[in-house]
Amino acid sequence: MTSRLLLLTAAALALVGCSKPHPAAPADLPPVRVAIARVATEDLPVLTAVTGTIRPVQRATIAAKVMGVIEQLPVSLGQRVATGDLLVQLTATDLAARVAQARTQLDQSRRDLERDTRLAATGAATADALRLSTDRVALAEAALREAETTLGYATLRAPFAGVVSRRLVYAGDLASPGQPLVELEGSAAFEIEVPVPDSLATHLAIGTSLTATLPLSGASFTGVITERSSAADASARSVLAKVSVPADTPVHSGQFVRVQLPGEPARTILVPANTVSAFGQMERVFVVSADHRATLRLVKAGARRGDRIEVLSGLDGGEAVVIAPPAGLRDGQPLTLAP
Repeated sequence: MTSRLLLLTAAALALVGCSKPHPAAPADLPPVRVAIARVATEDLPVLTAVTGTIRPVQRATIAAKVMGVIEQLPVSLGQRVATGDLLVQLTATDLAARVAQARTQLDQSRRDLERDTRLAATGAATADALRLSTDRVALAEAALREAETTLGYATLRAPFAGVVSRRLVYAGDLASPGQPLVELEGSAAFEIEVPVPDSLATHLAIGTSLTATLPLSGASFTGVITERSSAADASARSVLAKVSVPADTPVHSGQFVRVQLPGEPARTILVPANTVSAFGQMERVFVVSADHRATLRLVKAGARRGDRIEVLSGLDGGEAVVIAPPAGLRDGQPLTLAP
């Protein structure tokens, strides 16, 4: 019996010797020097996020004005073109013949005018005959200009520098007047087309600055409302607005974007953005307690406003929070406050 008791005691001592030590209690942690900020409360407009679409400021659908077979189509989808580059060339044999006919009639009218001018100088032609010849020349000149202009419609060129976004026909197709052939989008400037709910439209005027975010990259920028429709979409209960995109912003046509629209003012709790950190799938801040200890607090963050962020729950106005909390900061750890 005594030997069994000795064996149990030795085993217990061995287990105690092999166990891991307990982690240090918060009271045993060294103080950490931190900077703090006060939780602010302000009356700010409530922000509502709506989705918008990036569009080029310049875009055009190139359509035929005359009928003809597409003889040349030297552009491809996504190709960049300069102002004046050839997009589509139609065969227009009948239009070319009409130009030749008009030019011949003009030459004949000018010869008749020269003859009548000589005859009038000798008294062999009346002033009425001379005026009639002059009018015929003017009519022939106008007919030639009309025929040349119509022939020019067979050659379609880029009205501005941009990118071919759609090519709707192929070489050899028959083009009819009004038929879209090529769609062209500019690449120099972009804007956001955003449907504004009726309830928020009254707060937005041309020149209002709005914050937009690209969900894929997370990049944000500030644009200005440049246009706003005066008529609402009856089916969507919204008003179309256009917001400028700053130059050199990395966007492309058709890109999805979120725009923050301001509404009625409401009491808002704000903290510096660098006081909020991720905690798994949640967000947290460290609040400074009365005895200068770090108190971990889970919060629900809202919209970002410049270098500050809204806190929807978890904080009260006037509380002190740690700025850029160190990665090793723990709940209950003593703090030394930087001046």
